[in-house]
Amino acid sequence: MSPERVVSGMRPTGALHLGHYHGALKNWVRLQSEYPCHFFVADWHALTTHYDSPEVIEASVWEMVIDWLAAGIDPKQSVLFIQSRVPEHAELHLLLSMGTPLGWLERVPTYKDQQEKLADRDLATYGFLGYPLLQSADILMYRASWVPVGEDQVPHIELTREVARRFNHLYGREAGFEAKARESVKKLGGKGGKLYLELRTRFQEQGDEAAAQQGRELLAGAASLGQADRERLVGFLEGSSRRILSEPQALLTEASRLPGLDGQKMSKSYGNALAMRDDPASVTKKIRTMPTDPARVRRTDPGEPERCPVWQLHQVYSGEATREWAASGCRSAGIGCLECKQPVIDAVLSEQAVFHERAQPYLDDPALVRAIMADGCDKARALAQETMRDVREAMGLAYR
Repeated sequence: MSPERVVSGMRPTGALHLGHYHGALKNWVRLQSEYPCHFFVADWHALTTHYDSPEVIEASVWEMVIDWLAAGIDPKQSVLFIQSRVPEHAELHLLLSMGTPLGWLERVPTYKDQQEKLADRDLATYGFLGYPLLQSADILMYRASWVPVGEDQVPHIELTREVARRFNHLYGREAGFEAKARESVKKLGGKGGKLYLELRTRFQEQGDEAAAQQGRELLAGAASLGQADRERLVGFLEGSSRRILSEPQALLTEASRLPGLDGQKMSKSYGNALAMRDDPASVTKKIRTMPTDPARVRRTDPGEPERCPVWQLHQVYSGEATREWAASGCRSAGIGCLECKQPVIDAVLSEQAVFHERAQPYLDDPALVRAIMADGCDKARALAQETMRDVREAMGLAYR
């Protein structure tokens, strides 16, 4: 029953490219104006596949965070933090691992997929097997309502929901639960308590989902309730036990339509990327030397835009009039490939000029970035400590 919080993270890979911007960061910028957002640097996740080369991680962290800020992520609107600076993530991961079936982790689609893609690395480790559960801990720690992911990541969110459900089933069964719940109802006051019980009856006896949603909203807005009372009453409303960990929902994000310079997916490992903060001369050269429709051997040969990687960039960076000009000029051989590329070059440089401007203060004074992340880590840790207090109490670890 927390605010509709959004949580997402990225592994530190160093400077980000335009595929990262159009595939994730652009969406993060939009979400921060709609929800309370927590965005974190997943440095422990980087170790699950690069445990033997940790020396590259630190520099990559700061480069990536500067790109976040350059993209428009606002630390006044969003909480930015580093995963390893909030050690509660490791504790929750450990405690969740006690009750998570091994088979749940082995069936995650990306487990075998990544082993095949990264065949040059020894990934027969507990850390690699358990990384989806660490991801679940990252999300559940902040009682997130929404996690922005691409379609390929939906199974990770479903695993997180299952882990939360199992945890609540195992540890949400308080002794004298119903008696405690009815005591909590009294804290809603006479009118609020009566409404809550009516909504509970409508949901449990008639399956009225609207009543259940109204009941959750009533509890979310009840300032008289503490967190434990609120969790208990959610469980009482739904006919279950106390709900300690919230089940998040996937917030599907549109896949990036931005290709690499060769038409494949943009990736540093493919050598086909444009970095968010590439210098203008480099960007101009890279785009001017992009391959085009192989049918256009000579300037006078007509081409087909659908066969050309540059056309895919036009889909992202050009307006309708420019796209019509490029398509018509290509098919009629009315324009050359360098002419076709120039509007894309201009649009990319214009976009990147904003990134350079936003990044410059942090490049001039790196202490600013450290201060932003330190503040974000403090805020994230305060929420994490609240969750871990409830988790420890539920598991019988809150010794007095």
